[in-house]
Amino acid sequence: MTGALPSSVLFCCDHNAVRSPMAEGMAKQVLGNRTYIQSAGVRCDLEIDPFAIAVSAEIGVELSRHRARSFEMMQDWGDDLSSFELIVTLSPASQRHALELTRVFHLDVEYWPVLEPTGLGETREQKLAAYRQTRDQIAGRIAARFGTPDGIDALQPHQSP
Repeated sequence: MTGALPSSVLFCCDHNAVRSPMAEGMAKQVLGNRTYIQSAGVRCDLEIDPFAIAVSAEIGVELSRHRARSFEMMQDWGDDLSSFELIVTLSPASQRHALELTRVFHLDVEYWPVLEPTGLGETREQKLAAYRQTRDQIAGRIAARFGTPDGIDALQPHQSP
C-alpha cells in the first residue's frame, strides 16, 4: 500500500459505464467501509455496459444496479467534489475535466491509464477478453495503491466448483 488510506475516493472516466464503475465496485470490495467510494463520468450518456457487468461478476463484484452519473449530476445532487480526498481518473478526458474542476480545491488527482475496451474484439469471447484485461489492469492498480484486506487477493476470478 502506498501512503495512508484516503477517507474518500472518486473514480472517473468518460461515461461512467465501464472503467469507473468497475473501479468503484472493486475498491468497495477491497476497502469495505473504510473509505467512501463513488464514481462519475465526464458525460452521462450511456448505461452500464453489460460486458463490464459480466467480467466484474466473475470476481464477485455486482454492477447490475449501477446507475451512470456525471460530474455535473453529482454537483446537482449536492455532492461536493471538494469533499473527496482523492480523485482517480481512468481516461485522458476525465483527467482534464477533474483537473479543471479541482483547480481551486486542495485534493489529489491521480491518472491511471487503463485500456478502453469498448469496440475491441469481434466475437463475444474477444470482447470479454478485452474487458477482462481492463478489469485486471484496474484490479492491479487498486491492489498497488490501496493494498488488499489481510493480504487476501480479493480481486481474482472465482473458481466454479
